[in-house]
Amino acid sequence: MLDLVRLRVLAAVAAHGSVTAAAQALHYTQPTVSHHLARLEAATGARLVQKAGRGIRLTPEGQVLARRAAEIIGRVDAADAELAALIGLEVGRVRLGAFTSALTVLVPPAAAELRRRHPNIELELTDVHPVVAQQQLREGVLDLAIIFRYDDEPPSDGLRYTYLLDDPVYLLSRRAGDKLTDHRDSAWIAGCVHCRQEFVDLCAEAGFTPRIAYTSDDLMVKQAFVAHGLGVTTMPGLALRSHLADGVKATKVSAVRRIYLATYGEPPDPPATAAFIEALERHHGGQPR
Repeated sequence: MLDLVRLRVLAAVAAHGSVTAAAQALHYTQPTVSHHLARLEAATGARLVQKAGRGIRLTPEGQVLARRAAEIIGRVDAADAELAALIGLEVGRVRLGAFTSALTVLVPPAAAELRRRHPNIELELTDVHPVVAQQQLREGVLDLAIIFRYDDEPPSDGLRYTYLLDDPVYLLSRRAGDKLTDHRDSAWIAGCVHCRQEFVDLCAEAGFTPRIAYTSDDLMVKQAFVAHGLGVTTMPGLALRSHLADGVKATKVSAVRRIYLATYGEPPDPPATAAFIEALERHHGGQPR
């Protein structure tokens, strides 16, 4: 049987990249970490770590077990927190991950209401990309996540999704009423290569390939470039509600991203989690598409 403590050690080594860093994170000595790794190798019959220069690295077998260990540890920690809340050992905790504009616009009123109604509930907020947030939900690092998708329906991936609202996409330029095709030859400011696919697809639907001259995911940087005539860009409505630079005009285009609240497991949710969900849905839930 795999020992939970040793799995936690392996997960820490994978997360922090070395025995020294893992020992510091776990408040263990380095020999203790090495001992647990050796015992875990003996228990599994697999070589999990190997020397790499002055340090170590995980073998392919170690990487597989470390990923599963992170999920197991996360679920155990989440179960412990849920049980403690139910029997009154703790006042409650909610760990929420969300993308930046959701944290700026959607979360504050719900968080303020949660504090008024339940002042002893601890709310932990993390700025995180939806893909990472969904993985952290599975691992038990988060209790809730606010994500966006450009598809009409959420995926069937084992998470539970609740629709919150639609977030229209806008073209930002220095003239009101511009169309995408008005800027087929313009310089464009786009997000990083991992975040721009929907933008590229939107331009393709309009019949052109954008000339991406600048790359930034920072909404203030992108708007500053537009305001000074250096290019044009697209931006979701939530981002515009948190900041709109002088001289920038926003014109709605055809794209819309769907905002969902994602949770792990079947209902009922833990009491603290349910309290925050109720506050969020009172402010933003189920707005018309």
